[in-house]
Amino acid sequence: MKVFLHAGAHRCATTTFQEYMRQNRGVTAVQGVGYWGPQVTRSGLFQGVLPGPQILPKTDPAKRAKGRIKLKLASERASGFSQLVISDANILGSMRQNLHLGTLYADVGERMSRFASAFAGELTDVVVNIRALDHYWASTLTYGVARGFPFPNQAGLERYAQSQRSWRDVITDVATALPGVNIWVQPFEIFGGRPNAQLASMTHIRAPRAHARIRLNRSPRVEELSTYLLDEDAAKLGDQFGIWRPFNEEQTALLREAYADDMMWLTGGADGLAQIAEDNQDQAEEYLTFRKTLTRGRPNDQNQRLAGSG
Repeated sequence: MKVFLHAGAHRCATTTFQEYMRQNRGVTAVQGVGYWGPQVTRSGLFQGVLPGPQILPKTDPAKRAKGRIKLKLASERASGFSQLVISDANILGSMRQNLHLGTLYADVGERMSRFASAFAGELTDVVVNIRALDHYWASTLTYGVARGFPFPNQAGLERYAQSQRSWRDVITDVATALPGVNIWVQPFEIFGGRPNAQLASMTHIRAPRAHARIRLNRSPRVEELSTYLLDEDAAKLGDQFGIWRPFNEEQTALLREAYADDMMWLTGGADGLAQIAEDNQDQAEEYLTFRKTLTRGRPNDQNQRLAGSG
């Protein structure tokens, strides 16, 4: 049984993909594809994979987690599934940590090493979603500020823009933690808002089109965002309308340059660590497959159709 760990990434339409999979799990099951979403992974299945409070003293929580995962995988295999998609963006880390540290998933290598151990060699593929950094940070900040994260000042915005850590570093950390596992990268600019295309590219099945137009966790627009803020912070939004763009031109240019470098690295072979999914627009019904022939993502401004998706 092929086991896909869809780690996704926050603010990359991962929640939309998960809802699509949940709604279509009966249809995909007929084609031999099982699914675990957050409803499964966060119900205690992964408890103990990462360090945390121990419920039962004098027990090895990591060992117990490994046992639970092994039993559940065996159950899926016995049910006749030939492929299993597991999706949970929190596997990579948290949005709040990214915001606090001003960088992307700083401890993802350690986290993925622990998941590799928990799955005991059962993982065959890992899927990571990436997004143009100016849009990623804008969406993350919008989501965070609307939920009480401090409104960023210019020094804070500069810290995000000047961060030396990009998607290349995240992907490298993931690949290093999972030797022998296929690492696939799905750019938001290609796959955002197309959960059926994401599924088809992973599993090679004819992904159902039902529920493919679901959109969850969109960022609030400026006019809505202002209602969540103190008056002094709302005033800092200025005369912006629609999608909040917190970065100035220089900061935006830095972030776009970093993402362009990431894409060049990926399309150049990613040092053999990962492969990027190609968007085969010529195929009927948006049926996509992973190919070893790599392609550059679309220009950054084309992701505005889903600029706030989470």
